[in-house]
Amino acid sequence: MSTDPYAVLGTGYALQRRTDPHIDRHIREALRGCRRVVDVGAGAGSYEQPGTVLAIDPSATMLAQRPAGAAPAVLASAEALPVRDDAADAALAVLTTHHWRDPAAGVAELVRIARRQVVLTWDPVLFARTFWLVADHLPEIGHRERHLACLDTVTRLLRRHGATIETVPVPVPADCVDGLLAAHWKRPHAYLDPAVRAAASGLAGLPRDVVGPALTRLSDDLDTGRWQERHADLDGLEHLDVGYRLIVATR
Repeated sequence: MSTDPYAVLGTGYALQRRTDPHIDRHIREALRGCRRVVDVGAGAGSYEQPGTVLAIDPSATMLAQRPAGAAPAVLASAEALPVRDDAADAALAVLTTHHWRDPAAGVAELVRIARRQVVLTWDPVLFARTFWLVADHLPEIGHRERHLACLDTVTRLLRRHGATIETVPVPVPADCVDGLLAAHWKRPHAYLDPAVRAAASGLAGLPRDVVGPALTRLSDDLDTGRWQERHADLDGLEHLDVGYRLIVATR
């Protein structure tokens, strides 16, 4: 049996999880002035930044999808980074901390290797309350995510190391090309596509007997116009804040 955490989930990941320019601008701003960046949980490299000197991920499936010309990459976990102390200007971690086996050890490693930590994560409580897919159809996502290492956990762990923290909201654009879970908040039919669901761990990790009936209800709501009526307030929006946050920490 494969021990690769993304041996199945990560197949075709690079096709669905592309670089979204709006999200990327937030990350670049947070890394301004950083010339040596270590990308932890880099995956297929969708948010690799200028100045990245090393990409690290525990999944060979994910690293195999990195494009030609990407930064050097090594197979390793966040909890044991093969990087010397203070080797980087910044440690970047994009939507990865919720997968870490030992978040405290992973955050300690980010602090060890760099004076600045830039972490993209989300507030599960706000996400469950403001994102219609969770609030109306799959509250199980919210229940599951409350136990993951997301905004509150990462912030608390960074503060243990004496970090000064800024938290930046990252609203999701209506035309988001990164297939993260809330990417299609204005394109609800997308969630009926198995390839879309497979690229979002919050959906892919749920049992079929939970997801199936929820998608049937969503499909029916779309066919009857109930979804459109219920969410008419989304029509005029170009961005939606569902709780994604960029943590920028310095020590």
